[in-house]
Amino acid sequence: MLQLHPSDVKDIILQGGVIAYPTEAVYGLGCDPDNDTAIQKLLAVKQRPWQKGLILVASDFQQLLAYVDESQLTAEQLEFAFSKWPGPFTFVMPIKAHVSKYLCGEFDSIAVRVSAHTGVQALCRMLNKPLVSTSANLAGEDPALTAAEILADFTGKIDALVLGELGEQRQPSTIIDARSGKILRNGQ
Repeated sequence: MLQLHPSDVKDIILQGGVIAYPTEAVYGLGCDPDNDTAIQKLLAVKQRPWQKGLILVASDFQQLLAYVDESQLTAEQLEFAFSKWPGPFTFVMPIKAHVSKYLCGEFDSIAVRVSAHTGVQALCRMLNKPLVSTSANLAGEDPALTAAEILADFTGKIDALVLGELGEQRQPSTIIDARSGKILRNGQ
């Protein structure tokens, strides 16, 4: 597995590779959200059923507009999300019709976050789009907190480990349904 700086993984991601990278709280597994083959590879590595859906992380909301159907949200609902971003808050929002079932799972919505983590922001800016984000662990196990855990668990299974530091968060992001305001997972 290659160990690279964020600026060196663009081609790997755009060619369908799966990467591990530091996020606000844990290491994540990520890939190009527009490449179903890459998403299927990520799901197979994680042993996660596609029906559960995945999170997209972005450096700004504009990057999410190709996936989120903002016309189904009120100005107040959007303003609430914007008041929490960038930060450790994931919002479940309605999807546009073309969004891959591998991203949204069996839902008519997708989980999205505008990250405050400088490494995640750098990756998304470099790609000029969001990145698939799911915790770096096998389904049901604890997420990886160190590069050593990534190397032990994912060598030969993913294409690159992005070097960097975890953020200050100690819990995964809070997940909120953007339409109802209901907290689906309290991460803080």
